[in-house]
Amino acid sequence: MASAPQAPQRRRAARHLQLGSDTDAPAQRRGPSGGRKKPITVDAIIDAAFGIVASEGYEALTMRRVAAALETGPASLYAHVVNKDDLDELLLGRLYAQVNIPEPDPGAWRQQITSLCVQIRDQYSRYPGISRAALAVVPTNLETMRLNEGMFAIVLAGGADPQTAAWAIDAMTLYVNAYCLEISLQEKQGARIGESWGISRQEMLRRFAELPDTFPQTKRYAAELTSGAGHDRFDFTINLILDGLQRHSDRRAP
Repeated sequence: MASAPQAPQRRRAARHLQLGSDTDAPAQRRGPSGGRKKPITVDAIIDAAFGIVASEGYEALTMRRVAAALETGPASLYAHVVNKDDLDELLLGRLYAQVNIPEPDPGAWRQQITSLCVQIRDQYSRYPGISRAALAVVPTNLETMRLNEGMFAIVLAGGADPQTAAWAIDAMTLYVNAYCLEISLQEKQGARIGESWGISRQEMLRRFAELPDTFPQTKRYAAELTSGAGHDRFDFTINLILDGLQRHSDRRAP
């Protein structure tokens, strides 16, 4: 006879104690069609949630919506996942598990941190708006902790003191989260109101040129204000943070 599944709170605590662990026991379906449907597990819930975010955006993700995708009721999910916050942690944990974290190299710490930021950005880009979940997460999930530990170790290897390293990582991850969220919101707006609403760079330059003389700097430097393509601004900002971190570390060096 199969043992009863653990309460979701206990399973959540277990996930926070052992990296990659999943003490989830599948719940068998009930009703006439129960035998024809796959059992509900944490992995099945995560898969369904990612499918919703990929097709409809993070704003559409609710426990009720996931339950509908799995052809069950919300109560069935709560037997496996504590709440929406727990689901968010699970989603982020799976994304972070795909990030390759190198051994800290003092001679290549900048390249290593930049690579991590790019990897995180690219993981978020697969699921529109999911970085919103990361903005409110307290790092207790072990995959999140693994990523934070790796970034922290790399910045320390680069010569930063612990306090500076801690705050620098916070600044970088906050920027990556916000950057990805902004892009997802722009894409959602474009899809909702049509491409005709978008303003080209040439149109922006024209509008800036027509501003009254009370905006002298905007008119004079319109080209600079509207420059950049692809991830140019992302690369610039990450390097700007790292430049400041480098100067701070160099001042501390004996």
